[in-house]
Amino acid sequence: MSKRSTSIDNLPNAVLVQLRMLGDHLAVARKRRREPVRLWAERIGVSAPTLLRMEKGDPSVSMGVYATALWLMGRSAALGELAAPEHDMGALEDAVRAARQRAVRKKAPAAAPAAPDGAAAA
Repeated sequence: MSKRSTSIDNLPNAVLVQLRMLGDHLAVARKRRREPVRLWAERIGVSAPTLLRMEKGDPSVSMGVYATALWLMGRSAALGELAAPEHDMGALEDAVRAARQRAVRKKAPAAAPAAPDGAAAA
């Protein structure tokens, strides 16, 4: 039996909530298709208990299982968009901040005032 990862025990609550929601949505999708647990699990390639854990949003179920369930629903293409760079607002904000800092130029020192006509500069 594999050792439970400490990262699973330290997941932020927001992540757990989203996993539960995903699991619930996958369960609804299976039920709407009138697929029994045993058959849906077989199609995904897991045991019925693993499928039920996935439908509860268990974070120890592999991402591959979740991805395969999405594929059975015809929604696997959405996976590639989840972390697409154009949707990464944190990195975008950092890039904008860095660009703004590069755009700020130091002002050149003011030139010495010109001497009046005919007068020599000191």
